[in-house]
Formats: sequence, C-alpha cells, structure tokens
Amino acid sequence: MDLLLLFKAAIMGLVEGITEFLPISSTGHLILAGQLLDFWTVEKRDMFAVAVQIGAIAAVIYEYWGKLWGALIGAFTGQEQGRRLSLNLIIASIPIVIIGLSFGDVVKAYLFNAITVAIALIVGGFIILWAERRPHQIVTQEVDDLSFKQATLIGLIQCLALIPGTSRSGATIIGGMLSGLSRKAATEFSFFLAMPTMLGAATYDLIRNASVLSSDNMINIAAGFAAAFIAALLVVKALVKFVEKHTLRVFAWYRVILGVILLIVFL
Repeated sequence: MDLLLLFKAAIMGLVEGITEFLPISSTGHLILAGQLLDFWTVEKRDMFAVAVQIGAIAAVIYEYWGKLWGALIGAFTGQEQGRRLSLNLIIASIPIVIIGLSFGDVVKAYLFNAITVAIALIVGGFIILWAERRPHQIVTQEVDDLSFKQATLIGLIQCLALIPGTSRSGATIIGGMLSGLSRKAATEFSFFLAMPTMLGAATYDLIRNASVLSSDNMINIAAGFAAAFIAALLVVKALVKFVEKHTLRVFAWYRVILGVILLIVFL
C-alpha cells in the first residue's frame, strides 16, 4: 500500500467535499490540487474525480433523504409538491445534458488548465458581487414552490459550469436568486440539482474510463470517497445556515484573490 498516495487521495476527497457545494468551483480546485500533488495520470485522476463527486452527492442524499424520497414518490403518485420538484429537476438538467454531450470533450481538451480556472474564478467572482448589489426581489421562498420557468432559467445558467473554475453551485445559486428565489431555496435547489447532473456525468465518465479501475487503486478511491462524503456533509449543513443570514460576497472575493494569485503564478 502506498501511504503517500492514500494521503493524497484523502486530500483530494476533502477538496471535493469542501468545494462542491460552495460557489468557488470544485472542478477548478480539483484540477489545481491534482497538479500540485502530482496525483496519478490524467485517466486515473478523471476516474478518481468521479468517485469523490459521488461521495459528495451521497452527502446531499443523506442530509435531504426525506424531501428527496417525497419527490420521488410524488412523481409517481401525483402528490403536488413532490411531483413539481421532480419535474423541475428534470427540466433544469436537460440543457447541461445536451450541451455537455455535444461539447464536453472539447471543453476538457482545451479548457481544463490552470489559466482557464483562474480567469473563470475572477470573472465569476465579479458576477457574484454584481448579483449581490442588485435588489433581490423574492417571489419564491421555498424550493417546493419553484416554477417551471425558474427551473428552466437555472438549468440554462448551469451550463456555464462546464467551464472549469465557473462553479456549478455558484451558477445555480446566483441563477436562482436572479429568477426570484430566496437564498435558502436557491441553495437547496442547487444541492438537489447536483444529483441528476453529477450522477449522469459520473456514470458517463465511469463507463468511458472503467478500464483504469483495478484492485490496486480501489483503496485510494474509497479513501477519497469517504473524505468527500464527510466534508460535503458538514459543508451542506453549514452553507444553508450561512446563506440565510449572509451574502455570498466572501466567496466572491475569495475567487477573485485566488484567481489573481493563480494568474501570477502560472503566467
């Protein structure tokens, strides 16, 4: 057993779990962490990223199991709130599935690098600051009351997250706020939307990269999965409480500062 590789796997899992649901880009942080730690080959690193993302998703499923089960049952029984949430998740997932399947390989080939991450972090940070300066008119307090139009808008904005460094959670939370959701509702819908979006992408990548799986690296994948699950569970609980009382400006400035540092280092 390579203890150093196991330690790196745990660190990568923590990075994923901490950043996945914060508006600071988990993909960007994984790319940077992978380069700094010299973590595996590209193919194995991609497979590992799938595993830790599933770990982060598992944390949301664990935390919101009751609401998610209600949505699933409502989709088949006709219960209004559950059916609406299920349909909204499907509607919001369609744009990124289409765009991702059409241009995902091109994005990975040309944009998965530190410079792109740095620029996206900076631009995204200023967009968050701009969104927070706008008057926030709330028309939807709870995630169960989301309209189909709002779900469509959030789904379209989520497509920007294909660019590494943008942040899927950041795009969907800000998209939700711009469409009239409360901070809490926008944040929770971002959590829920991660499941079909990330599980679909993870399954697709798993099928494509299954050849790199072996018993030798399964223990490292398990360590990353566990670290991501624990970290994400803590972040999910804390973030909902945070956004009810605070703005996202602290994350915006973090993005800008980190992006500038990265540009200086890599240029």
